[in-house]
Amino acid sequence: MKDIIKTFKAFENKLKIKFKNKDLLIQAFVHRSFLNENPKFCLEHNERMEFLGDAVLELVITEFLYKNYKNPEGELTNWRAALVNAQMLAETARKLGFDDCLLLSRGEAKDKGKARQYILANTFESFLGALYLDQGYKKSQIFINSFLTPELSKILEQGTCKDSKSLFQEMAQEKDKITPTYKVLKECGPDHAKHFVVGIFLKNELVAEGEGYSKQEAEDKAAKKGLEVKGYCKL
Repeated sequence: MKDIIKTFKAFENKLKIKFKNKDLLIQAFVHRSFLNENPKFCLEHNERMEFLGDAVLELVITEFLYKNYKNPEGELTNWRAALVNAQMLAETARKLGFDDCLLLSRGEAKDKGKARQYILANTFESFLGALYLDQGYKKSQIFINSFLTPELSKILEQGTCKDSKSLFQEMAQEKDKITPTYKVLKECGPDHAKHFVVGIFLKNELVAEGEGYSKQEAEDKAAKKGLEVKGYCKL
């Protein structure tokens, strides 16, 4: 535990944030797999904090966009989606040194691929939940607006603000007058390493399937395939 406390002290110094309740900070980085190997660890895993942090993140980003841009709702929705997707959150978390603090099982610690991206993205949200509980909305807002919202200019410059799901929905509504729906077709694996297969439907028609380590990733891949299957466009 001494090594863990030392790691998080260095992390706080790097971010220039001091938690009043250190347990909240540490718990934000506890992955479910870590507890499988350390069942007597003094803290719970971070999934409830992730649930809270996701809500805080969406509110802060929505407020930022509403106050700073006069664009239509649809554009703001796309920009928000691009800011809070797993890839963006994981990249931001990695830049801030979250990787060094993750409490994972030995198996998860070795995996540096796609699964790690989603662990980092989820941990970013759980950290926001911990920060909100420890220091309130304003501090959470300052953190998000310091490290995440500045990425919007890059997103707009690169034209990456329209994700596959948003584009498929727009095209389906325009061409077929139907709003697409998503359904989990298959779910397997342990709780800390779930694998999902999701189908994208137009009414009762299964257009395409996508697979991923989260429902979001599987839905994105299904939408991307769906764009090609329907001939809407190719990403």
